[in-house]
Amino acid sequence: MNPFEDMRIFCQVMEAGSFTAAADQLGLSKQFVSRRLMQLEARLGVRLLNRSTRRLDVTPLGQSYYESALRLLGEVEQVEQGIAGQTVEPRGTIRLSAPLSFAMAHLGDLLPAFLERYPEVSVEVDLSDRPVDLIGEGYDLALRIGVLEDSTLIARRIASIQRVYCASPAYLAARGTPQAPEDLQQHDCLPYGHGRQVQWRFAGPGNKPLAVGVTGRMRVNNGELLKDAAIAGMGITYLPTFIVEAALEAGQLVTVLDAFLPEPLALSAVYPQHRQGSRPVQVLIEFLRERLERRGAPAIR
Repeated sequence: MNPFEDMRIFCQVMEAGSFTAAADQLGLSKQFVSRRLMQLEARLGVRLLNRSTRRLDVTPLGQSYYESALRLLGEVEQVEQGIAGQTVEPRGTIRLSAPLSFAMAHLGDLLPAFLERYPEVSVEVDLSDRPVDLIGEGYDLALRIGVLEDSTLIARRIASIQRVYCASPAYLAARGTPQAPEDLQQHDCLPYGHGRQVQWRFAGPGNKPLAVGVTGRMRVNNGELLKDAAIAGMGITYLPTFIVEAALEAGQLVTVLDAFLPEPLALSAVYPQHRQGSRPVQVLIEFLRERLERRGAPAIR
């Protein structure tokens, strides 16, 4: 009986979503994995997973055990890496979550360069604009743009993201160009997200924060689609420059309200406490910080 090995097997099943997939990733048989988890449940006296012919569903106790096991395994990894010393070449797999549009703009060349520098490290990337549950879903690291919620996670600011208000020349010719943030209440806007009440933020008189409620006929949780809608003349949108820069240079979009732009947003690397000592995670964060800093004074585009 090896409790740590059982923890690793259980965590792999949770992350893979099935005994078969976990067994393939671990290089073990499906029967062996299933038997070890049955023995783990018997030893604990609880059911961790509800099994059916189609899927595995984690029980509340199973979810709690998974989160605790991840923390404990992370601490074991941290101790081993500390003993091995900081001169050891980073190795291991990083599960990374990143916003879709940002990743398409910047990670396509950065991640291959990172993997070339660190040949013993591999990266599994999930692109999603939703705020993933790092611990519950087994991620080692997430890139997040904007204000972070208070949590037990550790965050490091690695870059700044500038956003602009923009619309197509045809839309502005037909509806006029807003001269002040309050003018947006008379315009069709293209907000990001699905909330019923959306506020855009500005730097008001004396550089004091100003919030203005905006409305529009189209709301999307993807910046690329909002950019295309703005190019099509559907309204004014508010997006990071890395999404709209090419359209601005081509004249498909033009900026408005430049005098009222608020401070850039923070791009943060966020990770669980038990990954604080993970060398692969830390070298990836530092690599991204260095490369993005080169691209962007004062804010990446």
